Amino acid sequence: MIHTPTTARNACSQYLMAVSILIVDDDPVQRRLLEAAVVRFGYAAVTADGGEAALAVLEGPSGGEIGAVILDLVMPGLDGLGVLEAMHQRGIALPVVVQTAQGGIDIVVSAMRAGAFDFVVKPASPERLRVALASALKVEALEVEQRRSTKRAGSVSFKDIVTRSPAMERVIRLAQKAAASNIPILIEGESGVGKELVARAIQAAGDRKSKPFVTVNCGAIPDNLVESILFGHEKGSFTGATEKHTGKFVEAHSGTLFLDEIGDLPLDVQVKLLRAVQDGEVDPVGGKSTVRVDIRLISATHRDLLQQVKDGKFREDLFYRLNVYPIVVPPLRDRRADIPQLVRHFMARVQLGRGATRINAISESALAMLGAYDWPGNIRQLENAVFRACVLCEGDILTEEEFPQIRAQVEGVVDLDAAPVAAAAPAVVVPSAPAAEPAAPSFGILRALDERGNVRTLADIELEMVRLAIDHYQGQMSEVARRLGIGRSTLYRKLKEYGIDPETGRPDRTMQ
Repeated sequence: MIHTPTTARNACSQYLMAVSILIVDDDPVQRRLLEAAVVRFGYAAVTADGGEAALAVLEGPSGGEIGAVILDLVMPGLDGLGVLEAMHQRGIALPVVVQTAQGGIDIVVSAMRAGAFDFVVKPASPERLRVALASALKVEALEVEQRRSTKRAGSVSFKDIVTRSPAMERVIRLAQKAAASNIPILIEGESGVGKELVARAIQAAGDRKSKPFVTVNCGAIPDNLVESILFGHEKGSFTGATEKHTGKFVEAHSGTLFLDEIGDLPLDVQVKLLRAVQDGEVDPVGGKSTVRVDIRLISATHRDLLQQVKDGKFREDLFYRLNVYPIVVPPLRDRRADIPQLVRHFMARVQLGRGATRINAISESALAMLGAYDWPGNIRQLENAVFRACVLCEGDILTEEEFPQIRAQVEGVVDLDAAPVAAAAPAVVVPSAPAAEPAAPSFGILRALDERGNVRTLADIELEMVRLAIDHYQGQMSEVARRLGIGRSTLYRKLKEYGIDPETGRPDRTMQ
């Protein structure tokens, strides 16, 4: 059951937002209290008495008016965590302030991991709730503007891909070679790794750089509209077809068509897509003749298409037509060396968007925390995290306090209070000239040059890194191996080679 309350007519007009706040709580008294508070803050309000009702609102005709959600965690049926998971699966990206009568850290961490923006403990003070909602809506509004600015920015090049990772550099070399031809490309990788960025760079480096670049998210189109959106339809070809529609294939004529999440296409549409790829012809719905198209096709997916083929969910003949030139983009957790550079890049973009340079640094402890996180949402998640942190930061330096969601998930894995609060430094510091008596480096900093000014050997640096990790994680070898990105057997083999006792992390005297 869904309740739509009357909005306050005397709300402050200057503060009234063009969005509504969705209040989700199974307790009618709590709903009324929250509704009164939200209206008092100057927002419109919509209420739902459970998880299913909330999803119905978000996916209904008024869902686009919702700017933030106040969500109770403990409800019968679909609870708050279930709602957060469903929103993530359905691509509903709205800030959520969760409320719970239990303030335990486990509850908070679970909510943050599920994507909550903030949390309040019942009974929440009006001021605490007002601040949480204001921050959530402020971030949401600026994220929308950021997305619009990104869309207006136009084409990108390979120089715009921020990386120092060898794995990502291999991706760029493959993509540069592909740009010189019109070969079909399949870009694989987890959600948020930058598959579209690679596709746009390929198009910008090819001979179609001045032609259209048309993007289609195949996973976001209703099944009954996929064929019409891709291939077009004639007026009157089905109920609701009041005008002729030009499909994406025709829009991309002479340019590039980027089919994102190609693995989500229905099987019946895959048949028509195969013909379009093979013959360069499309059949508009209700059309009497085919339309010739000349496109450069780039597809992308986060799924294992080969497994989809084995499971009968993707046509084998279409797979081999698309997978002529595969490019696999690695997840961010496999290219952690890029995190500091990406963070600074996103910070600079936020400052440009704000027209100010108030925030000019990030603390080492915050950067260490970001480097310790696995980033399941990859670069997109990192960008959003940095963006929100910059918006909410009250000072001129980002600290771990501006990343509450990330902090809640890495707390206990990294000693966040051990690192000094200072401007972030690169992982390796190269002095300008060798010193006669070099000072001992700070913890977490590796020297690139020896006392004579020569580059140290990789073996020396590796040994120092291993010992640093053992000290940092207090001899917990499983954690040391995981953070170094190697197996435990490999770690113990290296320790043996270096003559280090695994029990103490110090030189093994019995081997000397």
